[in-house]
Amino acid sequence: MSKAQDHPLPWPVAASRFAPSTHRRLLWLTVFAVAMAQMEAAVVVYLRALLYPEGFAFPLRLITGRIAWVEIARELATMFMILAVARLSSRDPWRRFAGFLFIFGIWDIFYYIWLWVMLAWPPSWFTSDILFLIPMPWVGPVWAPILISVCMVAASVTIYSLRDRYHPIRVYRWEWTVVGLSAMVLIGIFIWPASTILDGGLPPTFPWLLFLMALAPGVGVAVRVWNRAERPRHPSRSFP
Repeated sequence: MSKAQDHPLPWPVAASRFAPSTHRRLLWLTVFAVAMAQMEAAVVVYLRALLYPEGFAFPLRLITGRIAWVEIARELATMFMILAVARLSSRDPWRRFAGFLFIFGIWDIFYYIWLWVMLAWPPSWFTSDILFLIPMPWVGPVWAPILISVCMVAASVTIYSLRDRYHPIRVYRWEWTVVGLSAMVLIGIFIWPASTILDGGLPPTFPWLLFLMALAPGVGVAVRVWNRAERPRHPSRSFP
């Protein structure tokens, strides 16, 4: 049994231990995600030039008719692109899942970086934005999706590290349930102001405390799974 298996490592050290193939994989996934983020941001630049020539601000100017369906189809296509590349990135289901988390997180973070480069927007981390359109507009401050994306990248990097060091990843059914409920509450927080926004109103005050409380259980499950995987393994004792 290896020393790495006998003694759990602190998070920064554990998360930095990859196989050479994982370094290459993460490099190319990053290239893809950053490039896709630039394309996404470029589309938004065009839309804002047409709809908000004086600069984007609420109240929202609704996209209707064919253009609305084109925009919804584009968002769906973006999700399928991420899924497809993650699927092709590995034969291992856990690495595929990690690939999806990694691409999504890097893409979302660099989307705002590219917007700032091209439009000097957002002016603040607390600026409200339209995050998604399916099934209805998602609204929230810029920092909220970026925080979720940082968590996704951290989880992805940790999964790759655990798989490369042959540490077992076990997620119990109740833990998946907690993560699912946490995600549903987060989505609900983003969608909650949709009716106000569609009626031409301004975004209400973002419930940041509720948001953090909803995010915490998902993060807690991730830390629990990581601790379980890093726990010392003994031939005479199996994982509980």
